[in-house]
Amino acid sequence: MSGVARRTVVAAAGGAGLTAALAACGGGESGGKDGAGGTEVVEENAPLAKTGDIPVGGGKVIADKGVVITQPKKGEFKAYSSRCTHQGCAVGSVADGVIVCPCHQSRFDVTDGSVKQGPASRPLEPMPIEVTGEAIRLG
Repeated sequence: MSGVARRTVVAAAGGAGLTAALAACGGGESGGKDGAGGTEVVEENAPLAKTGDIPVGGGKVIADKGVVITQPKKGEFKAYSSRCTHQGCAVGSVADGVIVCPCHQSRFDVTDGSVKQGPASRPLEPMPIEVTGEAIRLG
């Protein structure tokens, strides 16, 4: 078999395998059990956190969603991108009214995402959220 033909066969086989793998992952409806193996299907807009998880004057980094949620005052919730505006590192913690980036120690205000201490020079990007009962979801 020539080199070109061999590559064509390998590429076609790889494409077929990818198609099969994607088909195996697809299907099912949001929420509840799928019909095949009874595994739990994740709700599309599942809550990021519960209101009780977010301390007043502090917050919580939801790393897998790229969000940091804060509660500047009791019952007031805000959300920002967890990506630091300095060099794109993920912020690591929220305490004492500030969101802290561990890479270069930039600090952002929990109230509005503004820079309290550089080297970052731009605020964190706000993200829309919805609070329904105790559930906080992306808006």
